[in-house]
Amino acid sequence: MAPKFSANLGFLWTEMTLPDAIRAAARAGFDAVECHWPYDIAPPYVKQALDETGLVMLGLNTIRGDVGNGEMGLSALPGRETEAKDAIDQAIAYAVEIGTPNVHVMAGFAEGGAAHQTFVENLRYATDKAARHNITILIEPINHRDAPGYFLHTSDQAAQIIQQAISPNLKLMFDCYHLQIMEGNISNRLEEHLSIIGHIQIAAIPSRHEPDDGELSYPHIIRKLAELGYTEPLGAEYKPAGRVEDGLGWMSALRGA
Repeated sequence: MAPKFSANLGFLWTEMTLPDAIRAAARAGFDAVECHWPYDIAPPYVKQALDETGLVMLGLNTIRGDVGNGEMGLSALPGRETEAKDAIDQAIAYAVEIGTPNVHVMAGFAEGGAAHQTFVENLRYATDKAARHNITILIEPINHRDAPGYFLHTSDQAAQIIQQAISPNLKLMFDCYHLQIMEGNISNRLEEHLSIIGHIQIAAIPSRHEPDDGELSYPHIIRKLAELGYTEPLGAEYKPAGRVEDGLGWMSALRGA
């Protein structure tokens, strides 16, 4: 079975409004879409574009917090629990309105045991609330080259948190770009963590451009995922080197992998 791909509209067609970016993704042949922070657009406009195109918005993120001060999530920050829960509530409510099955709860910049416990408790709150709507909560390790000090940064750390939270709707967002930088050994990591993976994202390493260049062989990854029986759309979360449309050759190439 040919792999499916989801356009991450946090990086693709960013010059467009989110509804128009959804339509552009459909024209380009993507199977689904996902985004980062859709909150500036009222949900009915996004839902209309999804209904028009037949695409599903696979996932969205909780807000970063005080962007002016460089925040990148709230849920692992001791003392910020009320804000973190408000962000979780906001994300789940938006996801419900547009039919999104996954919410990525962002940890933020933190370290230590208190941050770990805060994150686990906030995730328990998120998974309990999300379960009422059949929504999965995702957590994503983010590399320390691009985001020094981000709390969650390895797949094993994520697996430990998922085990401790004891929530069946808490899963790992396995971003090949971030985890290749932090760990490498991507094929074995996919196999090891397959049972807890809720979504997989791809991009070239180290450039984060189209996934047809760099040090990681995505044809090999595609074949490995086929062996493992993984059939969900892969999130194309890359920064285009030029016009999005000019760089889409990777998609047909990987579908033939």
